[in-house]
Amino acid sequence: MFPPFLRPNDQIRIISPSGVIDSAFLDAAAHRISSWGLVVSEGKYAREEYGRFAGTKLQRIADLQDALNDPNVNAILCSRGGYGVAQIIDQIDFATFCKHPKWLIGFSDITILHQAIAHYGWASLHGIMAKQIAVLPENAKALIALREILFGNLPVYKIKYSPENRIGSSTGNLIGGNLSVFMAMRSTDIDLVFKNNILFIEDVNEKPYHIDRLIQNLRLSGALAQLSGLIVGQFNDCDEDPLMKQTINEIISEAVAGYDYPVCFNFPAGHIDDNRPLIMGQNLNLHVNKNEVEIYY
Repeated sequence: MFPPFLRPNDQIRIISPSGVIDSAFLDAAAHRISSWGLVVSEGKYAREEYGRFAGTKLQRIADLQDALNDPNVNAILCSRGGYGVAQIIDQIDFATFCKHPKWLIGFSDITILHQAIAHYGWASLHGIMAKQIAVLPENAKALIALREILFGNLPVYKIKYSPENRIGSSTGNLIGGNLSVFMAMRSTDIDLVFKNNILFIEDVNEKPYHIDRLIQNLRLSGALAQLSGLIVGQFNDCDEDPLMKQTINEIISEAVAGYDYPVCFNFPAGHIDDNRPLIMGQNLNLHVNKNEVEIYY
C-alpha cells in the first residue's frame, strides 16, 4: 500500500540513522527540498558524530522513532547510508507508523528500513539521499523522478536492452536493495519474502567472490527459484576479478539460468549519481523484450 503522497507545505524530516553526514550536505539538501514547496525539519541528532555513526544508538533510535511517530511529518529522508541500522532496528516500534504511514527515502544501509516497512505492508522509496539531493544538477533524472514520485506521479522506466537480459513479463512486489545489507538480515523477523516477488539487487565496493558467495546462498536456499523476476542494478566500484573466470553479471546469470522469469541487467539504480528511485514493497510490472526493458507500477 502507498503512504499518502505529498502536497505543497507538507513536512519532510531529515534524519541520520546510519553513518555520520557532512552538515553541508544537510544544509544544501534542505534548501533544495524547500524549493519543491515542502517544509523541511531535522532530527535532533541528525548532525551528531559518534565514531562512524551519526550519534549513539539511543540518539539514532530517538530520531527515527520520533520521525515515524510525529503526525506532522509526511515523509522521512535518511541523510545517508553507511552502517548502523542493524544495531537499532529491533528497538523501533512501527505501530504508530502503520496507523499513519509516510514515505521513507534512502538506499544502501537503509535497505533494512525498507524491509521492515514492507513487512507491515507499506511501500517506501529506494532513492537518493542528502548528498545527491544537494549536488545533482536540477535536470538530473534521479532528482526529478524522486520529486515526481513524492507528489504522486509514478514513473514508467524504459531502459536499453542488455545482452545478459532474459526476455519475459512478470509482476510481483519489489523487494531487495543492497545485496550485502539484506543478506545480513536473512533468518531475522524482517527477512525478505521471495515467493512470487521481484528481487532488485545492487552493491558497492565488494569483491566479486563476496558477491558470488551471497548469490550462491540465494541459489542454494531456494530463494532464487521462488522469484517472479530479477532486476540487477549497479555494482559500483566492484572491480572484476579475472581469477573468478566470470564477470559479476555472468555469476548472476548462471545462478538463475534454470528459471524462466524475466531478468533485467544494468538498471540505473545503486551507488551511482543516476540512482533512479524504486518503490519497494509495492507491486511492479517488469517487461523485458529484445529491444528494451519497461518497468512501471
